[in-house]
Amino acid sequence: MLAGMTSEPEQQIGVGTPDAFQRLWTPHRMAYIQGEDKPTGPGPDDGCPFCSIPAKSDEDGLVIARGAQVYAVLNLYPYNGGHLMAVPYRHVADYTELTSPETTELAEFTKRAMTVLRKVSGAHGFNIGMNQGKEAGAGIAAHLHQHVVPRWGGDTNFMPVVGHTKVLPQLLADTRTMLAEGWRKV
Repeated sequence: MLAGMTSEPEQQIGVGTPDAFQRLWTPHRMAYIQGEDKPTGPGPDDGCPFCSIPAKSDEDGLVIARGAQVYAVLNLYPYNGGHLMAVPYRHVADYTELTSPETTELAEFTKRAMTVLRKVSGAHGFNIGMNQGKEAGAGIAAHLHQHVVPRWGGDTNFMPVVGHTKVLPQLLADTRTMLAEGWRKV
């Protein structure tokens, strides 16, 4: 047992009481929880971040690569380091609304993302997918996006289980630079 900790489950910790790091504060996640930058309506002019990102510089938008139909961008609230998304430029909500060229490039970007992540970060596996609709868990249901989440053996530890938070070892800007450079080399 760590110094300052007690095994009593009823222990009450008040404001200003030392707690031996029993909680981690992640106030930056409040933007996500409160829905900041989520579209206010169904159209691209209604605050969709996926529609506004392409107008930004790659660095400011966390863009890894740009194609003719699709771009790759880091997730602002990643599950793991290197968590990125393949996003069509066109504002569509449902996978069935993609054109054949959009579908093809989305698939190619997903394959390339896997190759790059294996090369630059040694990813062992991936979670790949898209949540279709708010009820299915889509954070931004109005604009289709496919997640590519790199995974490593043992990447789930006590932090997400006990601390309900994820520890990421690299700043998003540094991750974007590493992946963008890797993308150009593959």
